[in-house]
Amino acid sequence: MKSKQIRQTFLEFFENKKHQIVSSAPMVIKNDPTLMFTNAGMNQFKEYFLGNSDPKSNRVTDSQKCLRVSGKHNDLEEVGVDTYHHTMFEMLGNWSFGDYFKKEVISWAWELLTEVYGIDKDCLYVTIFEGDKSENLDRDTEAYDYWKELIAEDRILNGNKADNFWEMGAQGPCGPCSEIHVDIRSKEEKAAVDGATLVNMDHPQVVEIWNLVFMQYNRMADGSLKNLPNQHVDTGMGFERLAMVLQNVQSNYDTDVFTPLIREIETITGHTYGKTTQEDIAIRVIADHLRAVSFSIADGQLPSNNGAGYVIRMILRRAIRYGFTYLGKKEPFIYQLVNTLSKQMGDAFPELKSQKNLILNVIKEEEASFLRTLENGLTLLDSMIAGMKSDGSKTLDGKKAFELNDTYGFPKELTRLILSEQGLEMDEEGFSIALKKQQDDSRKASATETSDWTVLVDDDTQEFIGYDKLEADVRISQYRKVTSKKDGELYQIVFNMTPFYGESGGQTGDKGYLESASGDTVYIVDTKKENGQTVHLTKNLPKEIGGTHKVVVDANQRARTAANHTATHLLHQAMRKILGKHVEQKGSMVRSASLRFDFSHFSKVSPEELVEIENFVNARIREQLSLEENRNNTYDQAIEDGAIGLFGEKYGDVVRTIKFGESNELCGGTHVKNTGDIWHFKITSESAVASGIRRIEAITSDAVKDFFTEQSKSFEEIKAVLKNPTKNPAESIVALQDENASLKKEIEQLLKAKAGNLKGDLIASAKSINGVNFIATKTDLDAKSVKELAFNIEKEVENLFLIIGAANGDKATLTVILSKNLVEEKSLDAGKIVRELGKHIQGGGGGQSHFATAGGKNAAGIDAALAAAEELI
Repeated sequence: MKSKQIRQTFLEFFENKKHQIVSSAPMVIKNDPTLMFTNAGMNQFKEYFLGNSDPKSNRVTDSQKCLRVSGKHNDLEEVGVDTYHHTMFEMLGNWSFGDYFKKEVISWAWELLTEVYGIDKDCLYVTIFEGDKSENLDRDTEAYDYWKELIAEDRILNGNKADNFWEMGAQGPCGPCSEIHVDIRSKEEKAAVDGATLVNMDHPQVVEIWNLVFMQYNRMADGSLKNLPNQHVDTGMGFERLAMVLQNVQSNYDTDVFTPLIREIETITGHTYGKTTQEDIAIRVIADHLRAVSFSIADGQLPSNNGAGYVIRMILRRAIRYGFTYLGKKEPFIYQLVNTLSKQMGDAFPELKSQKNLILNVIKEEEASFLRTLENGLTLLDSMIAGMKSDGSKTLDGKKAFELNDTYGFPKELTRLILSEQGLEMDEEGFSIALKKQQDDSRKASATETSDWTVLVDDDTQEFIGYDKLEADVRISQYRKVTSKKDGELYQIVFNMTPFYGESGGQTGDKGYLESASGDTVYIVDTKKENGQTVHLTKNLPKEIGGTHKVVVDANQRARTAANHTATHLLHQAMRKILGKHVEQKGSMVRSASLRFDFSHFSKVSPEELVEIENFVNARIREQLSLEENRNNTYDQAIEDGAIGLFGEKYGDVVRTIKFGESNELCGGTHVKNTGDIWHFKITSESAVASGIRRIEAITSDAVKDFFTEQSKSFEEIKAVLKNPTKNPAESIVALQDENASLKKEIEQLLKAKAGNLKGDLIASAKSINGVNFIATKTDLDAKSVKELAFNIEKEVENLFLIIGAANGDKATLTVILSKNLVEEKSLDAGKIVRELGKHIQGGGGGQSHFATAGGKNAAGIDAALAAAEELI
């Protein structure tokens, strides 16, 4: 059975069991501060499990894109080394929200696997939760009784808490689970070793394929368990592992999920899969990581230096490094696989087709950049190895190896390999200590302690009234304390209804205050969205928790933010009209002070185009276009009506559309009632973010007034400095630049003449010491002149040891040049010499064996350095 059919069969099976088929959520999570990536199929349904909102259907099914590379669920180190772990994988799942429970899901799972997919019952084992005395949890005899009606009792195995009690995290919904494992070994292997002994033992042919989770508890902050109001079912089946079983192969990478990519890698690299272990691992890593990175970019997450973007960059660099080290690929090549992936999975996940060019270009640019980093790292490592050999050391210091990895991105494995090739080794313990220190520091910096919610009012759904009102009388539904090193102690408060907009869709959250009936005021410093709720952050709680409170949004901040958000829509419209329909929004940040807009475009936006874009937006502002809002549109109807949906966003069945003239977008943010309220729009910068992604930053309203006021002030100051109130300052500045360039040329000529005169005097001053012509001098020449002087003298004097000290204020430089015969005959090294002499000027340096320089901050030490140089001879 082909993989496409396997996926479709699963969805249709549960559709026939009255489940609603839903789309996969984006793999990159945008409105949940507890997660970077979707790592399980249930992530998009967390708010239903928590009871924060009601699902449209009590039964749903899907194939969810997942990524596991950090935190509790981290499979990265196993990926490629074994044949059944992946970074990005599909999780086939079915869910019940307070509807059916253990009996139905166990029966259906067995029916699908054995009757529909036709898996031999004698290949299957199931596990149930054995109980845990420390948690006062009994054995899951209910699941056991249902299973024994379907499978032999000796194939029902007990599982401990680690394997058979599933938890969302340190807090939240959880419960016992029942795993289904499959044994695909040969008859001979099965006869020799009982499959039951290999379950959950990391055997590559005895693997878990489906986990049935029975959510019935809520884990509290103190570790205790409380019963959930409703019992839920959450299942997840590994699509790639299921394909391995149904296609009768021994590895996920031998299925048609991966073989097209592997064949393409073979073609590009000239290496054949299945010949050597290390090359096979490299090919598997590249095939897997290409999928993870491509889906992430398609869902809106570009590689970067922090957060989720850092994780994606790390995954891609791991793939590049394997290709570089084991497949000999010194040029970008992974990007060429995007076409194959798009053809293979684009029907199931259309975003791969629509974003194909972006994915391809971003990966290509990242490859080229990291390969340059590898070259720089090799140069640094070569220098370290040379130092080790001169010192007689056989082990590279672990801190240096870690710095090479952490600062320069040079992989530890590559460092170890290169060292071993030269009979050297790396201080593994020192590396681990440095790594652990960094991880501990990072963990401490981001550690958050969260208490349980104190529930005052049991509201199922919180109402947002912020589109129409900026203040309201509300009740506190629940609150909790959150403590972190970064923000200190904060309180999260949820109201029964709120006019505050929670950060989402690129728009920052509202600020404002809460006022109790007694007059007690608490400032709301930020507003977030978390698991379907709007959460208000405060430094303290009101003295009176109960009763009614008046909450007020900061109207000025909201107005400025709304102006910037509406301007973002107009900017998007302008760029699609002026630059072309290929322009798509790839991210935005809307704040009260400014706006930032990332978009797809494969060249720098010219100054003329920026002016045209600005003029277009300001023309729409002058037209005073009124807001046309539809809060209850269907997604399909909105798209049919021409509304633009943003990539990487997941929309529900009911959407909100925002129109200003011909600008029509799906958007949940806040906006002005009329474009005239924006006053004016001004672009402040245009830059590159990544290959094919540009960024425009802009301001509106009061910020534009402040900008022009500051510009006018600066203009008047420039005129005053130039002392030309009636002339054009630009012409005066050009004249000054021309005069400056002319003076620089005169200075260069004078310095050259001075160096020429000095050359003869220095040659005449040479001292013969132990067969070496030693010259030392102190000068005020610039670095370029000193270098030219040194090489000119070196051409005319044999057996030369020349040192020049140059002072420029408190700063100092030392330049050492040696005749090449001295380097060879007397084993002299200018780099080592200048490093030692550099201590006198409180600095350091290095270079080649015949020419080197040092810089320092103590010009007074030059004389001591020159004297020390003579002593060396």
